[in-house]
Amino acid sequence: MPVCFHAPGSGHECVSTEIPATMPPGVVWIDLFQPTPTEVHAVEKLVGVELPTSEEMREIESTSRLYCEHGARFMTTPLLVSTESDSPHATEIGFVFVGAYLVTLRWEDTQSFRLIAAQFDRRALVTRDQAFIALVESIVDRQADLLERISKETEELSQRIFTRIQAAKESEKNLREAIYRLGRSGGLITQHRECIVALSRLVQYASHEDFDEPNPGRASTLYPRLKPVARDLQSLSEFGGFLSNKINFMLDATLGLINIEQNSIVKIFTVAAVIFLPPTLVASLYGMNFEHMPELKWQWGYPFSIVLMIASVIVPFVFCRRKGWL
Repeated sequence: MPVCFHAPGSGHECVSTEIPATMPPGVVWIDLFQPTPTEVHAVEKLVGVELPTSEEMREIESTSRLYCEHGARFMTTPLLVSTESDSPHATEIGFVFVGAYLVTLRWEDTQSFRLIAAQFDRRALVTRDQAFIALVESIVDRQADLLERISKETEELSQRIFTRIQAAKESEKNLREAIYRLGRSGGLITQHRECIVALSRLVQYASHEDFDEPNPGRASTLYPRLKPVARDLQSLSEFGGFLSNKINFMLDATLGLINIEQNSIVKIFTVAAVIFLPPTLVASLYGMNFEHMPELKWQWGYPFSIVLMIASVIVPFVFCRRKGWL
């Protein structure tokens, strides 16, 4: 349904999926999902304002995302989607206040919009502002759920990283896997914080009346109802910062543990080289076929060299064991 007209209490999730010549009665929310240019143009004629294009919604300037024009208020924010897949990404969501109507533009299917759309056929006396608040609250709840899931995964990773009860080889494999998962969580947190900041600006902007709208200077009716949402976003931003610092610490710790594992392997080879250096020296010494060598024609020369090489291995080995190098 690229275009859906929502009227609360109508008994239908969508009053109409076809764009009529006049606005259907009771409609307060017009949802444009992956609309075609023809559908956008038809809705523009219906509401009397020009809607932003997908390219314009991707602009990062604040003045391009939050502005008033011809008595309508335009607000755009990025939203993180596909967070449970291997390719999470941000998509732009547009909100437009046009008189008593709320127009939304989106190019990705999100659970928040599906949930609120399903509630509309059971609710009555829902205004434009109430529809907007319900959508924003649902989006904030989804963002909070994402942070809770990342926090749980991070705690599980922390237990696996710092509880060393596995074999060295298996432990190193798990550490490498932990780096991948920490990197993914860190990327999600970064994208999430960007979306939270943009959403906070949108809520702050929606909470204040603009002089381009009718009745300039009128106290905003959205401010009291959006104030708790703004506090929730502030707490999510702070918690996201805490998780980001924790993930960075765990990433540094994981890299340090991998370095320790690698250094242990290098140390073993180094100690082994030190242990086998004396017998190598003995073998090299007696491998020189000079004419005047005292043990060259000695009957016990060969057993003596073997015993000497064994002793030269045992002494460094015992020394390294006492020092804790092995």
